[in-house]
Amino acid sequence: MSTPPGPAQDPSLGSLMVERRRLLNLGYRMLGSVQDAEDVVQETYARWYALSEEGQREIDVPLAWLTRVASRICLDHLASARVRRERYTGEWLPEPVRDGTLWTSTGSQGGDDPADRITLDESVSMGMLVLLDSITPAERVAFVLHDVFGTPFTEIAETVGRTPAACRQLAASARRRLAQRRPGSHPAHEHQQVVSAFREACQSGDLDALVSLLDPDVESRSDGGGKVRAALRPVIGRDKVARLLLGLMRKVPGLELVEDDVNGTPGLTIRIAGATVAVLAMDVHDGLITDVWLVLNPDKLHTWTGDDAQ
Repeated sequence: MSTPPGPAQDPSLGSLMVERRRLLNLGYRMLGSVQDAEDVVQETYARWYALSEEGQREIDVPLAWLTRVASRICLDHLASARVRRERYTGEWLPEPVRDGTLWTSTGSQGGDDPADRITLDESVSMGMLVLLDSITPAERVAFVLHDVFGTPFTEIAETVGRTPAACRQLAASARRRLAQRRPGSHPAHEHQQVVSAFREACQSGDLDALVSLLDPDVESRSDGGGKVRAALRPVIGRDKVARLLLGLMRKVPGLELVEDDVNGTPGLTIRIAGATVAVLAMDVHDGLITDVWLVLNPDKLHTWTGDDAQ
């Protein structure tokens, strides 16, 4: 029995890469982990190739089938994630990614109401991924499929095992909950200016300058995963966060902060002798930093450690 060239029945390498890229983007937004997203894609294709040739031919739209299967795998993963997180050391943060164009150019199929939709850039931002982790698995799947990928509720219903109306309510509920917690939008150039000033204040050890950039209720969360030393709980308040960051700079000689794209948004990589040891993302609202996310777990830095010398 011969193996078909690919799920889309198209031998073109380009179309296969676009298909795989879409599934990776879907998995990453669902799970907040590149490795988990890659595992989901691998399992999805394994299930496709497990079908007979006749079974594959009976599927009218292979990409829709692949999307549905991948989403179901993600839903199962999310359902057990809370149990796994209980064994995780300290705070769990999404895995940061570089090269925003790779993760934000998925393309949308359109939706019922443009006012209800979010930009692709925002959907992959660290802040959005953190918020997505706070809603229920079913809400997350419905929201990502509909608001980001433009999947009709009739198809989402087949994935989550509910009616289209119920899926519409799930997406609306997720949208409301995210809107309540998500800061207002801000210009990209403003974010970049704040990041630059933040880097300069940290590098120079200027406590007053750093404090002036932080919101009074700023929250800092660090993810070391038990692999490296990190704060086990959120640090809240501008003075405490500023002293935490400057203390880190003093304790590690030769630490360098480099401005970089983090999940499609200006952020920082923290390097020692040119090697990335941490990635820092932040949210900015009204010119002040409201959230700081510091990922130190080396298992979440693989996409950052291959080309630091560039």
